[in-house]
Order: sequence, then C-alpha cells, then structure tokens
Amino acid sequence: MTDSKRQKVIVIGGVALGAGAAAKVRREDEHAEIIMLERGPYISFANCGLPYYISGVIDDRNELLLHTPESLKKRFNIDVRVLQEATGIDRDRKVVEVKDLNTGQSYVQPYDKLVLAMGADPIIPPLPGIDLNGIFQIRTVPDVDAIKTWMQEPSVRRAVVIGAGFIGLETVENLIEAGLEVALVEKAPQVLPPFDTEMTALALNELRKLGVEVILGDGVQSFQGETQALAVTLESGRVLNADMFIIGIGVRPNTKLARTAGLEVAPNGALRLNEYLQTSDPDIYSGGDMAEIPHLVDGEKRWIPLAGPANKQGRVIGLNIAGKKTKFRGAQGTSIVRVGEIALGMTGLSERSAKQLGLHFLTSYNTAGHHAGYYPGAQDLTLKLVFEQGTGRLLGGQAAGREGVDKRIDVLATAIYNGMTVSELAELDLAYAPPFASAKDPIIMAGMAAENLLRGDATAVYHADELQTPEVALLDVRDDDEVAEGMIKGAKHIPLDQLRQRVDELDRNKNWVVYCRSGHRSYFASRFLRGQGFKQVHNLNGGYVVQQMHASTQDPVQAVAETRR
Repeated sequence: MTDSKRQKVIVIGGVALGAGAAAKVRREDEHAEIIMLERGPYISFANCGLPYYISGVIDDRNELLLHTPESLKKRFNIDVRVLQEATGIDRDRKVVEVKDLNTGQSYVQPYDKLVLAMGADPIIPPLPGIDLNGIFQIRTVPDVDAIKTWMQEPSVRRAVVIGAGFIGLETVENLIEAGLEVALVEKAPQVLPPFDTEMTALALNELRKLGVEVILGDGVQSFQGETQALAVTLESGRVLNADMFIIGIGVRPNTKLARTAGLEVAPNGALRLNEYLQTSDPDIYSGGDMAEIPHLVDGEKRWIPLAGPANKQGRVIGLNIAGKKTKFRGAQGTSIVRVGEIALGMTGLSERSAKQLGLHFLTSYNTAGHHAGYYPGAQDLTLKLVFEQGTGRLLGGQAAGREGVDKRIDVLATAIYNGMTVSELAELDLAYAPPFASAKDPIIMAGMAAENLLRGDATAVYHADELQTPEVALLDVRDDDEVAEGMIKGAKHIPLDQLRQRVDELDRNKNWVVYCRSGHRSYFASRFLRGQGFKQVHNLNGGYVVQQMHASTQDPVQAVAETRR
C-alpha cells in the first residue's frame, strides 16, 4: 500500500476510549497512520484506580500507567504526542489545530477520520476560596501525585471529602486507610445518589463504623484561609476545619471543542451519536464520558459516564474506522462500589428512575445468605428488583452486602441485557456448592419473590410506618430470639411454627400485614392465612431487614399497595 492510500486517523485524548480505539484501528489496519494527541502528560492510565494509590493499596505508581507513548509506539506503531492540546477542528479542510504545550507553537494536523476521546471534566463550582492551596480533585495522575505529596506533611491529619458518589466514597475509604480523620459532605439526602435510598443503608452504617463524620443534605458555600484552605463553610452555616479538601461532586462532558466545531450536542451537554458512534459529522467519532448512548432498558439516549461502556465503544469505533459496520447497542449503568467491608452494586433502572419515567412497575426485596447458611461464613445479601408490571420484564436491580454482590449484579446485568423476566430469573441454572451459593441462589430466590407478586400469589405493602391505622394489624412471625432484638411497634408476635395452632388469636376482619426477617417466612404465613379464609393479607416487602434499612436512612418513601406507578 502506498503512502497516498494510507488512512490518517487522529485520536484526541487517551485513557479507555482513545487508547482502545487507536489500538483497534491498528489491529484492523496495519497501514493506517495513527496519531494520538493528549494535552496531559499521560496517555493511558487507570483512572478508576487513582483513589487506591492514595492509601498505598496500589503502592507502585507505575501500575497506574497502562501504556506510555513508548509502549504504544513499540506495540502498535502509534504516534503518541503528549502535552499537545487540540484547539480547533476545521471540518471543511479536515484538519485539527494543535498547540504544543512544550514550545507554545501551533500546527495543523490533517485527518481522514477523527476520534474525540476527551472524556469529562470535573465539576468545580466557582465558590469563594476554591483556588486556595489544599483543595484537590481526583481525575488524573497529577491530581493524585499532588494529594500524595500534600499528605506527606505531618500536619495533615483531617480531610473533608465533598461529594458522596462512587469516587467520593472510594476516596473516603482510602483516606481512612491512610490514617486520616475524614468528614464526608453530600448535598443530596443520601450517599450514592444513583441508588435507591434504603439500599445505601449498609454503606452509610459502614462509614459511621469507620469513624467518618457523614453530613447529608448540606452543600458547600465557601472555603476559608489566606493561601491555604483551613475550613469549609456549608450552606447550613456549619464550619468544618480540615487540613485538606477533596472535591468529587461529579463531572460534565468535555464537549467545548466539539461544540465549537459545530457538532450536534444534546441538551444534557453530551455529544449526540448514531448507532455506529459517529457524531453529526460521519468522519468524526466519539463516545465514553463525552457522549450520550442508548440505555438498554428503554432505548432512550442518556449520558452514562462509566469505564465499562467506554472500553467497548473504543473497540466499536476502531472497527468502524476500518470499514466494518458495527453497532453499539448501549449500556445500562452497571456499577459497583466498596466501602470498608460493604459492597453495593446496581444495574438498569432504580425505583426512583422508573418512577420518574412514568413506568408501570413493581419492586421486590430478598435477603439471604450469599452462600449456604450451614456452611461457615454466610453473609447477608439484600437484592432489590424493579420489574415491569404485567410482563415481569426486569428493569433494574440493586444489591448490598459483604460478600457476593459482584456475582449477583453481573447475573442481573446479563438478564437485563437479554430482556429476561423475573420468572426466568427464578428458572436460571446457577452454579451451586456450599462455599459459593445455596441450592436456591439469592438470584433465584429474588426471582421467585418477584414472581409471587407478579402472579398475585402475594400482595405487598412497602413501608411499615404508614400502616398504623385501626383497620390494619401487623403480624410478626419471626422466632423469639429475633424479636428480642427489636420489632415494629404495635405488631402481634406469633412465630411461624406456632401460627397453625394459634390462628384463632387473629381477628379475621382485620387487614393483616405479615412480616418476618426478609419476607420468606411471611410469604408462607400469608399463604396459610389466605387458605384459612382471611380476606385481607399482605406481605411487608423485604421484611424487618428492609424496614430497618429505611429507618436508618430516614427514607421518606410512602407505603403503597401492591401496584406502583
């Protein structure tokens, strides 16, 4: 192939999308001229691993650098240019205007195909004092280098983390690991805002157990200090003194260059793409944190800034630049985070999101051991399913616990991707041995519980606080030792194994709501009472465990009967 026929491909930005696209182009076309432009000093690094470098869990800084300009040149013959800032795109001439940050000089670089992989920029609000020393963000390797250097000072003992999203909580965990006292500030009324509130209870309790001062429902007003930030004032007027502050309140798509070039942008600020990841200019591709993509649950385009989709999009872009028409179906926001000994995972739509979309749906909970209860070490795992009313199609799932969260969220993510129903969840053939799972895996149990609601074999209410009315009575069917640790106020206690003998103690004219620890035994009790002629019998969805989760997060969700919209 002569040089005149070589395809010129420019990739602006690196990390998951950019480096992945460049490498895939090379694997598909050995003769293409591939140039990567990066305004920072590093082209490919593990940004998801940055918080763990702060604590020393990842002790070798080089482990964060997945590729260097030299390694990409040697392996893929890619011309990588760091400290090169793309300042403009002339789509008519098909050139990128570039500023060399080493020399300050500018030049133009022609392209046949262009990939925009600049990702997202951290949101740094223009607050008084925001430019003081001692205020950091965690987005790049230089960011964590600066934090590590600052933390080496003996006087640095207390930190304030602003933002309780995924990065914020990982940062808190690693600052604790490094020996600092930590306060966490979040403007939303819960940690991990993408999750439904009650599902964050374990993480919130774990943070408190780790000694973190958690402040929810309060934003930042200003920072105080002369040259160094010494305190932060919250919107409530509360003042927190600290030696360092880390801001992680979110990111926004870095689309300034794209907008200046006249590319179409969605109202949320993300680039609009077609199914082949082309922008409104067919010779310019994008994805990752810059662009919106279809959500696999409802097909609507959304901004989903996660590493998993970005990596896959890099591959699709590379294939399409090489002439292989490949579609990107979308993503569903599958994610997981660890806080101390607790893990939380989610995939698809939350209950809150489904409600905002106006969908007709039901929810169910199931709490069970992550492996066989008789095998030592079983830990509680709570699953929440959101599924379509009528069809039972799985819309979303969340999991919280100490063990087994990752495995179950991945199963739920696979089920959503394939459009499965909760009934099909209950029929899955999953691996079983006592150290790994139960014969009825928590996924299968969750599917069965959801199917019972779908079929009308059980009806459910969702919040005990709304049930204290004269016509409603609560029945606790847990064992005596469980009740000794607490019960819902006003409930009548009859252990499940005594219910047949004591059923005449119950008023058949009452509207009975039955609960146990997790909803399993109360389902048995509900079916028995119905069989005995009780007309109004409901199961408290999720049982005592979920009610305690609601209580510990002070969730204002109102109780509703079996159908929710």
